[in-house]
Amino acid sequence: MTPNLNIENNVSIPKIMQGRLSLPVVGAPLFIISGPELVISQCKAGVVGSFPALNARPAEMLDTWLTKINTELDAYNQANPDCPAAPYAVNQIVHSSNDRLMHDVEICVKHKVPIVITSLGARSEVFDAIHSYGGICLHDVIDNRFAKKAIEKGADGLICVAAGAGGHAGTLSPLAFIQEVREWFDGPVLLSGAISTGQNVLAAQAMGADLAYIGSAFIATKEANADQAYKQALVDYAASDIVYTNLFTGVHGNYLKPSIVAAGMDPDNLPQSDPLKMDFGSGSSSKAKAWKDIWGCGQGINAIKQIQSTQDLVNKLTSEYETAKKRLLAL
Repeated sequence: MTPNLNIENNVSIPKIMQGRLSLPVVGAPLFIISGPELVISQCKAGVVGSFPALNARPAEMLDTWLTKINTELDAYNQANPDCPAAPYAVNQIVHSSNDRLMHDVEICVKHKVPIVITSLGARSEVFDAIHSYGGICLHDVIDNRFAKKAIEKGADGLICVAAGAGGHAGTLSPLAFIQEVREWFDGPVLLSGAISTGQNVLAAQAMGADLAYIGSAFIATKEANADQAYKQALVDYAASDIVYTNLFTGVHGNYLKPSIVAAGMDPDNLPQSDPLKMDFGSGSSSKAKAWKDIWGCGQGINAIKQIQSTQDLVNKLTSEYETAKKRLLAL
């Protein structure tokens, strides 16, 4: 992995990432799918790897996972002092349905997790805990109102989740969303929503984002903890095969229609879920287990043409990114 000088010199990118990225990309935390193997591979390839804290089950497993990630990345960095791995991130669901939140935050503090991504609620005490050892907090939002609340409560940067994103997604055009946020915020901004090529990454920067937030493309990697049929489905299907619904967690998101059909439901006639009864599987008897074979993905999946290693995917994205830059400069 060779740090990109343009990335290194971009002062809007958090200092902890500068000089350590081969591409301005953060791998989004993937429910069930992201684990230590994928995160470590992403970081070694030069993009920020992340995972939801709730993926580590039981709760005590989070300590084990963070020990493994820190140990392997520290060893890699010692062996490659001139080209260190990208930092990693842990995603915390801040919603009241997550009864593990403060336990998981304490474990993150113990291990001094460099980046924490918070979702579904901005709480000052969570931000303060991460800031206590020098970590940074990126908060994902679906509109400008939530963005302002997050910064007011202490978030360091924003992940703008626009239309077309995999899993929990907003409905705003990325063009409109980034423009609104940049009117008042000059800190780190990430863009999420159907980003699956190097050209998309460059487009996100052209709109005003500092980094692209990519999830679905990493599902179809060898290191991802996903069923082989799930990975192959991302290769086989396209944006027209995706449905937007809040049935499975109480929060609207994008899911593959074939997986809904396989679960015995009609994807064109799904009931609405009660948003007050969100469920992300933090408890032992969670209904979320019933939806473990419902496959989330973003609208950019048509760009996924094969199952490959994380390193090969990052190499592909980097080549596309550099080619896109040269093309624009030639216009």
